[in-house]
Amino acid sequence: MSGPGRHRGSDPSPAVAQSAGTSRRAILRKLLFRKGDPAPGSERPDEPFPGYKLAHAVLSADGTRAGFAGLTLGADQVYGVKADATCVWTPRHLPPRRWCGCGFYCLHELADVRALGCATENRSALLLEVIASGRYIRYERGLRYSQQRVRVIRDAWCVCGRPGNVLADAGTGLVGWRHLSPMCTHCAAGRPSLSLPEFVARLDAPVKIEQPVAGPGLAPLSPLGAVVAPPGMTVASPEAETTPLSPVIPGPLPDPTESPIAILTAEIALLHARLDDLQSRMGK
Repeated sequence: MSGPGRHRGSDPSPAVAQSAGTSRRAILRKLLFRKGDPAPGSERPDEPFPGYKLAHAVLSADGTRAGFAGLTLGADQVYGVKADATCVWTPRHLPPRRWCGCGFYCLHELADVRALGCATENRSALLLEVIASGRYIRYERGLRYSQQRVRVIRDAWCVCGRPGNVLADAGTGLVGWRHLSPMCTHCAAGRPSLSLPEFVARLDAPVKIEQPVAGPGLAPLSPLGAVVAPPGMTVASPEAETTPLSPVIPGPLPDPTESPIAILTAEIALLHARLDDLQSRMGK
């Protein structure tokens, strides 16, 4: 049977169907383009953000230019004092992208970056103070962003614990660039190196140098040649008593007038005699 009521219930009029489709599109459009929830990476700050990060110092093959390189994802890219981020995977989008790791990184707190610099793989990095700008994505402890300017080289420590007041050839690098590692004058003796002011002079824009002179657990820098300990450490006195690892068995002291060659010859003869005795016992 076909009746007016059944026809209207099963086959809505074209006007009603068009209205329902328009409503669904309107709701979807509102969900995708909400003004109060900008797309990730499209935020732009009203003013630049200060931040802190770690980076490797690099020097060009001809020694005329200097720059910085990242530690992990951007380790193969060299950037200057003023730089725009580029994606290492594809040029099809602008950094930062939510589902990609591209972009510059920085942390808000200086203490967090110093803690990160204690890791073995980061000991040869410089601690930089930067100004972040452009597009950005917020994180709990820092930012991922598209533009930056290096403002200050703050901390540079030698692996021995002294302040790194020179940058020496680290023995590693990229195509066209050599990595430089901060070292003290003692550890850098005899190695190709640059002072921090010489390194800054080769950058593409001015940068301040603010090496720490005092801080928690850190004594003021002493005259050249003295040892300065990093935070929480002290310098052992060379006169301090040490405990031998194993007992020392006293023996006859060598005659100072006897030739060292003669002593060595006698010890070799004694060793051969013991070997001959051991081989004869093994033969039996």
